[in-house]
Amino acid sequence: MGIFCKIAAMLGFGSCDKKKTETATESVKTQETVTKPQPMEAIKTVKTNEKKYVLIGAGPASVRAAETLRKADSSCSITMIGLEKESPYSRMALPYYLSGMIEDTGTHLRKTEGHFENLKINHVFAKVENIDAKKQNVTTDSGDVYDYDKLMIATGSRPANSPFPGADNKGVVNCWTLEDGREIIDTIKPGSKVALLGAGFVASIIIEPLLKRGADLTVMMGRTGQMVSRMMDETAGGMIKTWCESKGVTTILPSSIKSIEAGPALKRDDDSLTEFDLIIVATGVYSNIEFLEGTGIKTDAGILVNAALRTNVRHIYAAGDVAQGVDFSTGAKAVHAIQPTAVDHGRIAAVNMMGGNSTYKGSLSMNVLDTAGLISTSFGSWGGVEGGDTATLVDMDNYKYVRLNFKGDLLVGAITVGRTDYIGVMRGLIQSEVPLGDWKEKLMEDPTLLMNAYLAQSLDAAR
Repeated sequence: MGIFCKIAAMLGFGSCDKKKTETATESVKTQETVTKPQPMEAIKTVKTNEKKYVLIGAGPASVRAAETLRKADSSCSITMIGLEKESPYSRMALPYYLSGMIEDTGTHLRKTEGHFENLKINHVFAKVENIDAKKQNVTTDSGDVYDYDKLMIATGSRPANSPFPGADNKGVVNCWTLEDGREIIDTIKPGSKVALLGAGFVASIIIEPLLKRGADLTVMMGRTGQMVSRMMDETAGGMIKTWCESKGVTTILPSSIKSIEAGPALKRDDDSLTEFDLIIVATGVYSNIEFLEGTGIKTDAGILVNAALRTNVRHIYAAGDVAQGVDFSTGAKAVHAIQPTAVDHGRIAAVNMMGGNSTYKGSLSMNVLDTAGLISTSFGSWGGVEGGDTATLVDMDNYKYVRLNFKGDLLVGAITVGRTDYIGVMRGLIQSEVPLGDWKEKLMEDPTLLMNAYLAQSLDAAR
């Protein structure tokens, strides 16, 4: 778990020591998105009558928005409505909790006792049933009504349904909430047979904690038959799969499963039953937008927002996993369901809710996975671009891989497996859009010269 801790510290988790539970959370990443640099804007103190702000959701976006609002206005009313009866926490800290590196309180976004009460942020545990944009209020499942001057929707995402019938059987769980984490920890003992249905981001980062707890683990591949196919190419996905198998993980294909039966058990394609102590479903996530039907708020994969994170409906904003905003690499609108983007969204939306003028410049997709100790990354247009060039370096025996994608003399995407030395360099070159000039040809011949190229071109740009 040593490299896991190093990556965690580098990406904002801090120490893995249980005694240092200030580990974090807010700038987490295993799966990261990095925004283009933005100038800091001054926030003017509100001096008008008391404003009413309602934030739907109690995750990183809402926490940052609430704190931004309070810092600027000591008298405004802030209501943060969350569905889970938990102190706001980081889902990206769940692998650390599952591994035993932190307690459940270590996942909390704010560790100080009474943090939200001291800031006079009203944290309500409820489900929002309706938004009345004309009356400017929201109604919860308990019948309570909250009026607002400005509203921010940050309802996040939820796990996709199991692709197989029978997911409601006892012993079948997701790995999405803190409560899910508690059930997994309570169930798994050394030698427990565990099936992990899915091989995407969430599934890949919980393989190590499950193995650490002594699970006899079976992992179902994605529909493509490979791992993390939405963020890695076939070579990288194949390496990760082989690596997991070398650690004792059994891999199976979705086509070999018919249903989930009581037990729990997987009914196989030959009608045989394979029993497990626990089946974990991790087959993807979707934005929580269904409750917006009839509100007039435009949605697609998420809530459509402009550069100010405003929706098409007056006084309503969206942030985090539910907001569909600008993608750095493509310019199209996409949902970036990762914590750093949510935090950035929350701040920007809050500034604009108060009458400011802050702009979301777009996010660079950056995925960093620790899968049973093998670190892999993907950045930007990791699959390449039409008319672009690609350079690769592969060492299958030692689980090392580098892929660089170019558009002209710009680095626009990259993938690595088994290397952590290029993370900051790749991000910097892609995000800064520094022309590589002659260095492009050098990198085409030897992708390991990334640091040299970065230093040389950054120095030229500075001059």
